[in-house]
Amino acid sequence: ESPPWFAKFTRGDPMYDKYMEDEWGYETHGDNELFEMLILEGAQAGLSWSTILKKREAYRVAYDGFDISTIAAYDAKKQQELLSEDSGIVRNRLKVAASVKNAIAAQEIQQEHGSLDEYLWSFVPGSKPILNQHP
Repeated sequence: ESPPWFAKFTRGDPMYDKYMEDEWGYETHGDNELFEMLILEGAQAGLSWSTILKKREAYRVAYDGFDISTIAAYDAKKQQELLSEDSGIVRNRLKVAASVKNAIAAQEIQQEHGSLDEYLWSFVPGSKPILNQHP
């Protein structure tokens, strides 16, 4: 059996393989789930996606399950805790600060549009993703 089309990207990393098989390219719904992807994609800037996937569980713990209202209320002390070695996440002051600002912006979207999910999916024609076949 030939390797999956994404094998050249994942290079045998089981966590990355599982992500590609179970998540990449599939619809994601739910405000916290979509916010998680926003935070993780931001954390990935300048790094490999594999690096972020390996830290994903630490992010879930450190960021309170990606609860938007909780993150929006993070004060300077909590942000400093996220920058500690014990957090298990990428320790970048600007990325941590951006996550809090993004949570505040997500709250504004929730207030104006009902949910982050509804808002983001409103940009997809018919609210249905375009499905392509991979070679």
